[in-house]
Amino acid sequence: MNHTQIERDLKALLDHSEIKLYEPLKKYTYTRTGGPADIHITVHDIEDASRVLEYSHENDIPVTYLGNGSNIIIRDGGIRGIVLNLLELDDLSESDNIITAGSGRAIIDVSNYARDLSLSGLEFACGIPGSVGGAVYMNAGAYGGEIKDCLLEVTVLDETGKKIVLSNADLGLDYRKSIVQENGYVVVEAKFELEPGDIADIESSMADLTERRETKQPLEFPSCGSVFQRPPGNFAGKLIQEAGLQGYRIGGVEVSRKHAGFMVNVDHGTAGDYEALIEHVQNTVNRQFGVELNREVRIIGDPLYRNSGNHI
Repeated sequence: MNHTQIERDLKALLDHSEIKLYEPLKKYTYTRTGGPADIHITVHDIEDASRVLEYSHENDIPVTYLGNGSNIIIRDGGIRGIVLNLLELDDLSESDNIITAGSGRAIIDVSNYARDLSLSGLEFACGIPGSVGGAVYMNAGAYGGEIKDCLLEVTVLDETGKKIVLSNADLGLDYRKSIVQENGYVVVEAKFELEPGDIADIESSMADLTERRETKQPLEFPSCGSVFQRPPGNFAGKLIQEAGLQGYRIGGVEVSRKHAGFMVNVDHGTAGDYEALIEHVQNTVNRQFGVELNREVRIIGDPLYRNSGNHI
């Protein structure tokens, strides 16, 4: 189907959305890499997100979901089909110690909102750069806490645009895993059940975690966050450091000299640089220590741009 025809169809179908053709995705990722999206749609409400999915399902058009791009590498060739940007689903409210947040809201914002309401349970998330949807998708965690510890329920859309409400128990939450990943759902809203706490204690805990993060993590450079999952009984950063890989560089991307578990874009690096460096680190650590490092960061898209002739 012609891209221009799809754009016309969607403009007629959607009430509160922005549609762009061939939008550079490096504008939306923390790594500052990523080629163009055939069709990039920013939705402002759940109803429009549902309509996009229903339309794409009926017309056999692939859809990729994008939050704030903090733990993802989009390849230099970009993404074919529709990229559905959810950042404007950012509502935030509270009732009876339950915070309801749109999937596009930064999880840091939710953590700060809970603090301001003297609600405890989300302190660990005060430095996680992802969106609410991304945090649920991968059961994000830091400093001993995980999303599964305080998540009450989520609202998702399936590939047809049907709305489904899933409880914490339904989500199969495990280390960096959820049923959202397995079933290809898109999170549009999440509810967090928290406990009343002392605001001074909450602020003290968050200040301590923020200091630890700023001291140890390379926040001064674009990065994709923590690259690898924690191997059983060990730490990825420790193994990478012991392998002598800190500062190792391919193209414009290098293993952080501040924290070996991160890879930073220091000089106009590309997604290809990231992929090559990730593979080199995996091979080196496996060769030296017999440990297989599994990626935490998602890598999606085409390595090279393919001109589809303005058709999908």
